Amino acid sequence: MAVFSRCSRAATSATTARATSTATFAYVIRALSPSFCSSSTLNSETDLNHNKPAVLGTLKSEPKGRNVQWVFLGCPGVGKGTYASRLSNLLGVPHIATGDLVRDELASCGPLSSQLKEIVNQGKLVSDEIIIDLLSKRLEPGKAKGESGFILDGFPRTLRQAEILEGVTDIDLAVNLKLRQEALLAKCLGRRICSECGGNYNVASIDIKAENGRPGMYMAPLPPPPQCVSKLITRADDTKEVVMERLRIYHEMTRPVEEFYRSRGKLLEFDLPGGIPESWPKLLQALNLEDHEDKWSAAA
Repeated sequence: MAVFSRCSRAATSATTARATSTATFAYVIRALSPSFCSSSTLNSETDLNHNKPAVLGTLKSEPKGRNVQWVFLGCPGVGKGTYASRLSNLLGVPHIATGDLVRDELASCGPLSSQLKEIVNQGKLVSDEIIIDLLSKRLEPGKAKGESGFILDGFPRTLRQAEILEGVTDIDLAVNLKLRQEALLAKCLGRRICSECGGNYNVASIDIKAENGRPGMYMAPLPPPPQCVSKLITRADDTKEVVMERLRIYHEMTRPVEEFYRSRGKLLEFDLPGGIPESWPKLLQALNLEDHEDKWSAAA
């Protein structure tokens, strides 16, 4: 009986913690949700000529598209951070990457770090409760600084997360980045981080020949500057076994999320044709956006 009582209290405590975390997340995400989402929310209609969500047709006329509320979907390593970061700068909204939040927590040696280390090293998905807690901690100071709008990168990854997010704000667009698996695997295994400055680089040179009607693909490496070469390290979770497990779990958990946004007319699926020089202009075109002040180099 005592054991049952302890289990019951633990379950009640966990439920309360989840409810508190979700309530905090709801509060801060609403604070970041400006009038844009109420005036420019998507309906279920799509632009059949271009197979794009209808809201994209309004972006060209809006100066820099302030206060968009977008989410980026895509397999681990596909390049969500790269393109979300560029769009964040272009549109003037914060880029919030859950992967960065997890890595920051790991580096902080905080109360969650040991639990997170085991999850990440096994290629498993971090629980909804932990992710929402980390997001809330990131969003609160942003709200205090007057941030509005956002591009979420890596959230939602589960149907439950998508439903929680839908319950607290309107998401205007879900951009689903796709990359052929052989290129994705090579890209993940080629990732390197500078242990000193934290810069992200990639040593993989991906050259897939055209065959059986499928186009070829070339992705140049992203080499580090000379001062970082001797300081490059590989992420502990960037092994073939862990990457394959991450991809398996991702597809299993995230397909319902893709369908969630597709059924609402909010999903834009974009197949990356190659590296940044080939993909960035085409992504802008797919989003009906123009970058007149593109300061990024082809190797950025």
